[in-house]
Amino acid sequence: MGEARLKFWGWGYEGQGPNPEQQQRVAARMAQRFGLSELKIRPAPTIADVKLRPPRVKPPAELASICSQDVYDRALHSYGKSFRDLVRAFRCEFPNPPDVIAYPRNETDIIRVLEWCARENLAAIPFGGGSSVVGGVEPPRDSYYRGVVTINLRNLDRVLEVDRTSRAARIQAGVLGPKLEDQLRPHGLTLRHFPQSFEFSTLGGWIATRSGGHFATLYTHIDDFVESLRVICPTGIIESRRLPGSGAGPSPDRLFIGSEGTLGIITEAWMRLQDRPKFRAGASVCFKDFMAGAKAVRAISQAGLYPANCRLLDPLEAQTAGAGDGSTAVLVLAFESADHPVDAWLARALECCADYGGVAEVPTERKDQATHEGRAGAWRQTFLNAPYVRDTLIAMSVITETFETAITWDRFEDFHRQVMEATEQAVARVCGAGTVSCRFTHVYPDGPAPYYTVLAPGKPGAEIEMWDEIKQAASDTIIRLGGTITHHHAVGRDHRPWYDKQRPEGFARVLRAAKRELDPKGILNPGVLIDPER
Repeated sequence: MGEARLKFWGWGYEGQGPNPEQQQRVAARMAQRFGLSELKIRPAPTIADVKLRPPRVKPPAELASICSQDVYDRALHSYGKSFRDLVRAFRCEFPNPPDVIAYPRNETDIIRVLEWCARENLAAIPFGGGSSVVGGVEPPRDSYYRGVVTINLRNLDRVLEVDRTSRAARIQAGVLGPKLEDQLRPHGLTLRHFPQSFEFSTLGGWIATRSGGHFATLYTHIDDFVESLRVICPTGIIESRRLPGSGAGPSPDRLFIGSEGTLGIITEAWMRLQDRPKFRAGASVCFKDFMAGAKAVRAISQAGLYPANCRLLDPLEAQTAGAGDGSTAVLVLAFESADHPVDAWLARALECCADYGGVAEVPTERKDQATHEGRAGAWRQTFLNAPYVRDTLIAMSVITETFETAITWDRFEDFHRQVMEATEQAVARVCGAGTVSCRFTHVYPDGPAPYYTVLAPGKPGAEIEMWDEIKQAASDTIIRLGGTITHHHAVGRDHRPWYDKQRPEGFARVLRAAKRELDPKGILNPGVLIDPER
């Protein structure tokens, strides 16, 4: 049997996702939601349907063995996994594919590829798992470059060293989430960073995009786990000192965490690990409305309890996930520890919920299985299946968009109301029907990270233009009201217009200077995060 191939047009491996019967059920459910008689599902494309322009450049002889110009490889690396990416891939629209895909075996190969790109004026796009949902791996359309080389780090996929005493490991950046955990498991350790893209994203990608992971509180971002980094820049290698903490000036690691492949290619990282959890306890809590739940979540986040899971779903979000009937908001709550039972922490959190009218559902026998059963289990399964279902929604021209942000508690209620109103108005204006729902993905003592989901009927052939208009309305409102354009999805190309407004101009000048010093020819991921100087 051959190795499973990723879909060039959708999420996951070829053959994965809803079967035809399940697709029809999704179509019927969406048609009912939008008040339509039916939604037709178009057949998925095949690689035989893809026609690409000829490569504009060829790799030199010394790099030919690690490079590909195969149609499938070039199509797969043309886009990430955002809505507009998948719509274009589903249509087999690839007007600007990369010319060469490089698969370096080691750091020496990376250096040689970057030298070639600098010498020949080729854009170089670092590529981990390709799960970007913000246009972070799409080749630039800038005619300044003679061609585009995408550098896939999949061969750098090993845990190189484990320090059990300090509970840390030196790990290559190209390792996918499941393979990373498989290598840590024999040591009784875990990184415990599980973004929704976990199966198809890499450690280097998480670091480069400041990924948000499993923990809803405390250790919310990959930043919290980075002990030191090793980065290859066009001007040389930068490696930070491995330390538990330091006050010696600005952190060099922070320069590259969130740099999105624009300053250098992360090849290794020492990562802080944890013992694998042994004790768990969880529950689901129903509230009469979303704001009552939000007040309870604020109390929990400010009590120093630090639940691992603290996802608040508004009534529509809960209903969509099968975690409620649409009449109540639902809080999915869970605690875990490798050291001690956590029942007391759960009990105190439920007291906080009761203060705001929350009615808890706690398993009577197996509290450690609470996240796999009942309302919490329904939400968890929907969460894991969502990227696969999105492929089906795109096949029926449904506009499906998610956007996430963060705001302080004192501004949240008005912020949420205005974001919902602006987005719902845009959906009604553009699509004629549709829904907007919200959940909290992460919470902090000073504010939540609300995550919004749009579902609306689209017009075949006009999906991207409709998506653009809705996204602009939501993003304009978020920035106007003081939120962040992204809490954990990164900037990429899709968020650039609003990121340029969010960041202070003085910092933008510093970032440009760093780009100029580390990547003087501007070859690394141009157009993402910041434009290179010419």
